[in-house]
Amino acid sequence: MEFYSSNEKYTEACKVFDEMPHRDTIAWNVLISVYMSNKRTRDALAVFDMMQSSYDSQPDNVTCLMLLQACANLNALAFGERVHRYCEEHGFDKAMNICNALITMYSRCGCLEKAFEVFKGMTEKDVVSWTAMISGLASNGYGRDAIEAFREMQRAGVSPDDQTFTGVLSACSHSGLLDEGRMFFNSMSKEFGISPNIHHYGCVVDLMGRAGMVDEAYNLINSMKVKPDATIWRTLLGACRIHHQADLGVQVIERLIELKAQEAGDYVLLLNIYSSLGDWGKVINVRKMMKDRGIQTNPACSTIEFRGKIHEFVANDFSHPRKTEIYEMLDEINQQLRIAGYNAETVAELHNVGAEEKQIALSYHSEKLAIAFAVLSTPPGTSIRVAKDLRICVDCHNFAKILSAVYSREVVIRDRNRFHHFREGRCSCNDYW
Repeated sequence: MEFYSSNEKYTEACKVFDEMPHRDTIAWNVLISVYMSNKRTRDALAVFDMMQSSYDSQPDNVTCLMLLQACANLNALAFGERVHRYCEEHGFDKAMNICNALITMYSRCGCLEKAFEVFKGMTEKDVVSWTAMISGLASNGYGRDAIEAFREMQRAGVSPDDQTFTGVLSACSHSGLLDEGRMFFNSMSKEFGISPNIHHYGCVVDLMGRAGMVDEAYNLINSMKVKPDATIWRTLLGACRIHHQADLGVQVIERLIELKAQEAGDYVLLLNIYSSLGDWGKVINVRKMMKDRGIQTNPACSTIEFRGKIHEFVANDFSHPRKTEIYEMLDEINQQLRIAGYNAETVAELHNVGAEEKQIALSYHSEKLAIAFAVLSTPPGTSIRVAKDLRICVDCHNFAKILSAVYSREVVIRDRNRFHHFREGRCSCNDYW
């Protein structure tokens, strides 16, 4: 079974498992690994219940480590809490690697209070522990707290590694701390003897790009000591979208084509630039280019956990069993938000249609459907936690802000880049993302 797993023979591995007369913990753990390596994360979580009802074996610390990683990937907070309780009941929660995994899981589920609770309760902390906490603070928008944690780490006598610097530079990027980011970047090699890698450069490019220093970011990429990869060019393309730099955006697309790494999302960013400028002729040209090159877009997906089950939504999704109720609830929410002053940010719509048609198109984005499902399914005041596989658009960001005030709900949305914590009509990102 392990042979098939390591050679990516997914079907064969599952078949071998099914045919095993007795399955020990190792076999179950390999099955979880197979599911995770094949992006069947929800199936990996289901194994936890299967193991507990098994007569042959029970989950061990390796099982828990993998399941905590799966929960982090899926934003499955309730399930992660179940695994945490299991660790406590079986004495795994004192192990440093389990604690580090818990910090990461809670941070990636947007529950920073519990991540800090685990961190604070550790009798010993290694560089992985500190880095997990710093990275969690960074991704949740607490840039200055991440910097303070970095300082505290030094005072504790723990030396940072390259991943620690990725975390602290990311914190500076997400919070717009330009001077601090430059200082940390320069100190890496001078004070700690750590050569910047592609991830560090990417954080600084993102930091400069978000601050409007798009040309400087471009020059930094061209002067890097390591070869730029597709991710760093996409980071610059994102900055071009924010600051409407269409010409440079086209150059970046060409670089991605040279790397044979262009994806549908890259062209969508370029479409965003042209549509925000109202240059619909260029929008048509980009769409034609995509068609000629066989580039197809996949719909954005938002997920939400409810009663131990992960619910998925895409824009204009009619596949959910409660679709009628969800759409009725979303229409009601939109009415309440409009009374409170919400107006659709139609710049997020990429088609050259009238204002009313744009508003309709924006009304049923995946995260809005997920939020409507949560409002429909949970008691008033319950926090709403959504994970999205792409960057949240301006309109959905405004929608969630106003909803958090009108419905007195905390809304936590994890998009591709970071967390947005919406409370009382404000976002933790301070509209800087």
